This record gives sequence, structure tokens and C-alpha cells, in this order.
Amino acid sequence: MSGYRLRDGGVVDRSRPLSFTWDGVRYSGLAGDTLGSAMLANGLGTVARSFKYHRPRGIMSAGVEEAGALVTLGRGAAREPNAKAPMVELVAGLEARGQNAWPSVRRDFGQINDLLGRFFAAGFYYKTFFGITGRGTWEWMQFEKLIRRAAGLGTAADPAEGRNHEPYDIAHGHCDLAVVGAGPAGLAAAEAAATAGLDVMLIEQDFALGGSLIGRPDGVEGDGAADWIAGRHAALERAGARILTRATAFGLYDTNVLGVFERATDEHDPAREPLGPRGTLRIVRPARVILATGALERPMVCGDNDRPGVMLAGAMERYARRWSVAPGSRAVLATADDSAYEAAIALAEAGIETTLADARALPTAARDRAEGAGVTVLQAMVPVAVKGRDRVRGVALGRVPGGGIGPGHDGIVTTTVERVVEADCLGTSSGWSPVIHLVAHRGVRPVWDPSRQAFRAAADAEALPPGLALAGAADARATLAEAVADGRAAGANAAAALAGKRRRKRPAESAPTATALHEIRLKHGKLKAFLDPQHDVTTEDVRLAAREGYRSVEHMKRYTTLGMATDQGKTGNIPGLALLADALGQSIPETGITTFRPPYTPVPLAAFAGRTRSAHWSPERLTPMHDAHAALGARFTDAGVWRRAWYYPQDRPNRAREGVAEAYLREARVVRETCGIVDVSTLGKIDIQGPDAAEFLNRVYVNGFAKLPVGRARYGVMLRDDGIVLDDGVSWRLAEDRYLMTTTTAEAAKVMQWLEYLLAARWPELRVHVASVTDQWGGVAVAGPRARAAIQRVLASGDIANQALPFMGIAEGQVRVAGGTVPVLIGRVSFSGELAYELHAPAGWATAMWTALSEAVAAEGGMPYGLEALGALRIEKGHVTAAELDGRTTLEDAGLGRMASSKKPFIGSALSQRPGLAAEGRPQLVHIVPVEEVVRFSAGAILQDPRQRDGGGGGHGIGWVTGVTESPAFGGWLGIGFVEGGAAAWEGQDIAVAEPVFGRHCRARVLSAHRLDPKGERMHA
Repeated sequence: MSGYRLRDGGVVDRSRPLSFTWDGVRYSGLAGDTLGSAMLANGLGTVARSFKYHRPRGIMSAGVEEAGALVTLGRGAAREPNAKAPMVELVAGLEARGQNAWPSVRRDFGQINDLLGRFFAAGFYYKTFFGITGRGTWEWMQFEKLIRRAAGLGTAADPAEGRNHEPYDIAHGHCDLAVVGAGPAGLAAAEAAATAGLDVMLIEQDFALGGSLIGRPDGVEGDGAADWIAGRHAALERAGARILTRATAFGLYDTNVLGVFERATDEHDPAREPLGPRGTLRIVRPARVILATGALERPMVCGDNDRPGVMLAGAMERYARRWSVAPGSRAVLATADDSAYEAAIALAEAGIETTLADARALPTAARDRAEGAGVTVLQAMVPVAVKGRDRVRGVALGRVPGGGIGPGHDGIVTTTVERVVEADCLGTSSGWSPVIHLVAHRGVRPVWDPSRQAFRAAADAEALPPGLALAGAADARATLAEAVADGRAAGANAAAALAGKRRRKRPAESAPTATALHEIRLKHGKLKAFLDPQHDVTTEDVRLAAREGYRSVEHMKRYTTLGMATDQGKTGNIPGLALLADALGQSIPETGITTFRPPYTPVPLAAFAGRTRSAHWSPERLTPMHDAHAALGARFTDAGVWRRAWYYPQDRPNRAREGVAEAYLREARVVRETCGIVDVSTLGKIDIQGPDAAEFLNRVYVNGFAKLPVGRARYGVMLRDDGIVLDDGVSWRLAEDRYLMTTTTAEAAKVMQWLEYLLAARWPELRVHVASVTDQWGGVAVAGPRARAAIQRVLASGDIANQALPFMGIAEGQVRVAGGTVPVLIGRVSFSGELAYELHAPAGWATAMWTALSEAVAAEGGMPYGLEALGALRIEKGHVTAAELDGRTTLEDAGLGRMASSKKPFIGSALSQRPGLAAEGRPQLVHIVPVEEVVRFSAGAILQDPRQRDGGGGGHGIGWVTGVTESPAFGGWLGIGFVEGGAAAWEGQDIAVAEPVFGRHCRARVLSAHRLDPKGERMHA
């Protein structure tokens, strides 16, 4: 390819040159260019490599149908792969690079795949890698990992390269009428509807309005093309229509909801405002929709038709007239319809030596105009093969048998080479396919129109979903005048429908003139002819699929990968269907069409998240003492929506700093031996007040709370209606009519919602108010044998002696801090199984309380401990958390059955006695320890009966592991989980532990989960 910029013409601003880089080399374009037109103007030929064979690819189109020029934009965290060069608006400083090639797209070592192409036919993955060693699915899964590494084209941004702070926005919109496409039909439709008083939204994927009219010399309705476009634009603005450019309607959903992705004005401009959005995902809910999406040109399928320099004929015309870019100096155009004559005339008027090969027999009305412009027209001739390797150097032409194709032709021509025309570019056109992808998203099955040689959305407008219409080329209107008239009628009909008036009749269609030309074959010999240049799908791949039994068009698509990924069959779909139909000896309608699925064009995944990402994905909550933990060097982890101290690493002489494995063991061991302090502010805290507060809790919890004395706390469990455990926690009775309920961190919001629902819907007569006070309190737990001594060091008031504050007692007190005292609420509760106290202070004073107590704990030989050590301590003690109370656990399963009161009803009491929930042998909580000391297993491992499968276990298992830890108290690895029958059935016996994901198996012993201080002597010390 030897493209260059023409001296004049085009709709570009020659006074505003823009520099950009391609593979690190600086080039220049003009304002109004796309990256594709700028690359073509600079003579860049090979700009990409194909997926499978790594064959060179150039620019093939001027729009979304581009399947060759896929490039990577930007760098670092802002890198965007697989961008279509003709769809990228050129901005100053734009960086673009080749992809899927090494060391570069011009010289790619991966092209060796092309030499081995005979081994890479359709389905070669499965034929080659399934059954080599005879190990079935396992064998394939190993090869699949390698195949996945080799798959793909561009490389997505790596988080290690830094975080991209440019977000996407999500916007919702409503309108009376959404018009998709701002070509001739779309502009006419939008103007007619807007001037009739409708609220109109016009959606156009280009950065300029006008579509195929941009840059054309002919006029519309008596005006020049540019004036006509400007007139419609001005009329829309006066009527208040909303015009979205750089916006692609990627999906049409139920009730005609449109998904639209709007790119930022200067999306890839390095100087763009860094805090501005990269784009906006718009969810538009219109009353009616008009699709004026146009039509896509189909290429001719001939030998080596994927070479750089082979383009769509219509694209050549657009480059010459809109961007003033010549695709080459000597052009050959091949066509089976009249549209390519306009392209030939445009090239000839630009001074390009042009030859037009028309596959049809009879001269057309356009022939005289073309020859008058200097075009050499050859009738009944077709391209057989492209000469050249890395670019077009000539085109081999052959004569169509029978003197040319005509209506009723099967679309496949077999011929011989008659002459070779020297050329550096080839443009082809074998007809046009209406863009009906969005209609298909609504479940409308396209119908074949033999007179147009294309699939249409429906046989008539009545077959379309309510409120949906097509206009212009999207509904197979062949001429410019027809498209404009059809669009204007569609806009007027939308206004009439919304006003309840009678609709006007749509203009009649012109007589069809389409002929079919799907493939050109060489009579003697074979050539590699491509249907999908992005995925290297050839005509032989389709025939092979048919021979191997893939008769369904959907099966053929997946077997060959025709029209998948970013392509969606935009250009190669119809030729592929025609070849499958020919191979099966049936018609195209009998063969059918593949299903079009959103998105129509690629949409960045980040756009669907919008600004809801990173810390904005889920609000990040910090405890009042967060900064104090950070000052101690704590490492943090996510616990629901909270950031909690995970562990506190320490430096070690001549060794690397501690990791989590060493730190949490040290912290847990210190708690068992002396004492430790942990932040428990994340516990859900609900203030419950009112005369009926005691009755309310009595109904919610399985155990009794009505007679709980003031100044005491009680552990409680609440069930769902179906008898499954919802949550557990400790509720403190602060007064006759006031309780402070604590919940687990994970279920705090759910419990609060549940309580509010009960009071509002089930028991509105109860005089109770509830309020979440989680953020009003900062809490710490001090645990261990020296916990009381540590607290007493800083306790200014309040008695925590064993006699004054027994287990589950609560008291008010004050803690001495720098500059005064802090009021605290003290509860003697334990999660670790040790002597422990919880102290809660108002959030504003929580850090001061933490500092004072941390110093006191350190004076007793203790230290802070984090969430990992807290988990180890609770596993040793056999306490349950959300890991065990996972929505399928009953009271008996968790070993808490004796808590349930038999003297009162409570939520879930009836359904908890269902046979399935009360059956013997249900999985119950146990400890699991490996038989061999060096063996470890993970949470999620499956527990199996060792008596099955020769002692190795098998089946779906009889239990599972919910948590694991290295145990300071017992020594060695310790797991907690559930096994059928519990300790009563398995205690002291061995069981099989399976981790099929990792391919690991071991033996373990089942023990009681309540082995640590079973009498509670430590907690009551």
C-alpha cells in the first residue's frame, strides 16, 4: 500500500496539523482525520497482524466494520487494546502501537504460523490437543492453559503499571424518540420528528454528522451535501434536539431501552483533563426508536484478499472525498453493483489511475460517467487473486463464464486468470448488508430478501416490536433520495403515533438491481481466500466444517470462529453463510443466519462499572482507630466494607520483616500467654429502646431475654423464618427499656434491616425504636490471662474484679488518657476463650482509649493483634462466624441447639423442626487435624468417607472445611468445619480430605470443636 495525502479537497482542516506516533515514530495528520486516514496518508501499509496466522493486515475499511487495523492506544494503565484505527479520532500527541506481533507488526516472527497453516485449519485445537496421551479431559485442560496464553490480540492494561484514575460515567436518559444514525435517513427522521415537537435524541458513532454524505460533491434536495447537513443540524438545534456524537448504540433491549457508549471528545489526548470521564455509558429509555444505521459493504472473496492494500470500495471513496487521502497511485476496483462506480469516479478525479472490473454482463448507466472521468471499465471480469506478499502489487483478473453474472446467479464464480493488472490497491464490493444487529437484539429473526441479496430485519413493519422502526439503507433503501424520503416519513410517523394520529404511508422502494457474488474460485489450483481476516477464517474452513458435520450455522460459526469477537460478522457473515449453504446443497434462507448479540461494537468493561470502582465500588469504612493501627505498621485487609488491621509485622534481626504467617502466630500466642488488644469497632451495634424492647428481643432470639437483669449481657442467636441461623451476637441490657445489640461485622446491615422490617410490618404494635449506632462507638477487646491487670492500670473508675463484674456482666467506667479521662462501657465477653473484656467509647475518644490501653497491655507483656490472629483464636475455641453461618446452618449444626427455649415461640421456631432440618446425621461442627504433621489443607476442602474408593474417599463428600489455622494452643495445623453426624459419629476417627482443584488429598482426624477450656475456667477467671 502506498497511500498519500491529496493536494486539495476533503473535509479536513489543513491549517491544523496534528502529530501522532505509531510504534514510536512520529507522523503528522490533520484536524478532522481519524487515525486510519492519517496512517493511510502517511503510507503506512502493514499496521496489524491477524489472530492465527500472523499475516500482515492493513486498513480495510473506514468504519466499524474494520477487521484488519486493530491497534493499541496509549500506554501504561491507560492502555486500550484492539481499537479500530478508522474509528479513532486523531488528536494531538496520540500514541498508537501495533499488537499481536514480535518484534513489530512489520517483521513478526509469528508469521511462521502462516507457513504451517495447513496444520491450523478449523478446529485444530481440539483435533491436536485432545487425545495425545489418552488422558481425556485432564489432558485437554493442561493444553487449554497454553492455548489461552497464546490467545487474544492486544494486551489489556496491567494494574502493576499504575492505576488509571480516569473513570467512566453512567447516565440515564429519556426522550420521545431516539434516532440511531446521523446519515441522510437519520438526519431527515430526526428533523421531521423534532420540528413536530418531539423530544429527540440523535445518536451518531462518528464525530461528525452526515454519514456517507460527508465530502460528497453531489447534492440532496437541491442543496450541496455539506449545506444540506448543516441545514439539518441547525434545524435540530433550533428544535432543542439532543445530538450525541462519538456515541455508539451497542445494544437494544426490552421495551426498546438503548445502551449507548459515548466516547469522550478527546479520549486519547494526553493533554485532556485527567479527572474528566473517558466516556459515558448511557441507558436511554425512549418512547420510540428509529434505526437509521445504514448498510455495510460486503467484500469479494478471492485469493489472498487479505493483503494490505485490499479494501472495501466504499472505504476508498470515503478516504478520497472526506479525508483527501489516496489509498494508492494505481487502483483496481471490482464490483457486482453500481455503488463502486462512485468510488472509481472519486479515485479517478483525484488523479489515481483506476481500473474497474464489473462482474455483470450488461453496461450500467454509471459506466458512461466513470469512463468520462477516466476510469477503465472491464465488463464480466472479476478478481481471482491478489499479487504481492506484504502489500498489493497487482491483481489477477478472470472472465466470468457466460458473459457475466445477473439476477438469480448463485454467487460463486469459477474462472481462470486472464490478465494481471499492475496496482498497489484493490477495492471490492459485492453488495450491501443492512445493519440489523440492533433489531436482532430484540429477538427479531432476520428474513432473506432475494431481490436485495441481503437479510432484512423483517418482511414488513408490522413484524417489528412496538415502537421500533427502520429507515434508509438499514431497511434496504438503495438510493440517496429514497433514504432521505424514508427517514422523513419515519420521523413524521413517530410524531403521529405519539400524538395518536394516523400515520403517513412510507415511500415505495425502487426496483431491486442486486446481484450476488460471494466467492471467486480458481478453476485449476487453490488459493487461500479469507472470509474473516481478523480471525483468519478461510473459505476452506467453512467447507471443512460442513464436511465434518457442522450443518448448523451457529455450530459452523463457533467451529471456525467466523464473525466472532469485535467483528460480529459485519462483512464476512453473508459470504460465509452462502458458502455453507453451497456446501450443504441448500439455499441461504434454509441455512439461516447467526444470532447477533450485544455489544454491536466493543465497549470498555470499565464503562459498565462507571465510577463504582476501587473504593467507590463498595464504600470503604475505617474504624476510629485506623490511623493508630497504621502508625504501628499494621497491614490491612477488607472485612466486608471495613478496612481492618490484619496483622502487625515486626522487624527481625538479619532477616526479612515478618509476613502474615509468622506475625499472626506470634500475636495469638501472646494472647494465650499474657494478653492482647484488638479493634472490634466493626461489630454491628444497634440501640434498641422502648417499653416493649425486652419482648421484642424475646421474639427475635431463640433464647430468653425478657428476664435478663439490667447490667448483664447475653449471647443470642436469631433464625430466619425458615429455621436457618441468620446471625449471632451479644446484647447488653443497659436499662429496663434499653438494650445494646451487637451483631457480626458481616451481617450488621442485614440484621438492622430485618429488625426494622419486623417492627414495621409484623409487630407494629410493639413500642420499640431501633437505631444503628455502629459508627457512634469505637470498641476494643482486651483478652488473655493478664487482661484484667492491664485494664486496671488505666481504669480511673469502675470495678472489673471477678466478684464485681462476673462473666457477661457490664459496667460503666472511665479510662485515664493523656489530658483527662474517657467514659467507657465495659462488658465482660470473650470471643477467644480467654479472660476478656470489651470496652466501648464514643468514637471521637476511641483513639485516645486505644492508645492508653495499648500502653497498659504492653506493660503486661502483651501487644495488639489483628484479624488473622483473632481468627486463629476463635477456631481453637470453636466459635462460629459467617464462614460457618453461611445461610444453610441450623442451631444443631452449629452445636447451639441447647440454647433454644422450649418455653416461648421465636422466629423460625416452627420451621426449624422440619424433618430435613431436624434429621439425624446432618453435618455438625467439628475440628479437623491432619494425621501427618507436615500436611496442610485449605478452607473449602471436601471431607469424604474414607471407606469409599479404597480408602481414598469419593463422591460429593460428607462435609467441608470452613476455616484453617496454625494453632498455638494445640500445635500444628487445625481446621474447623462440618461433617455428617458430627463428633458423635466421627470423633477420634480418620477421614479423607480432598482438594480436587489443586489435586491434593490427605487423611485427617475428627475431634470435638470444644476442646479448648471446655469448662470455661479461663473465661471465668
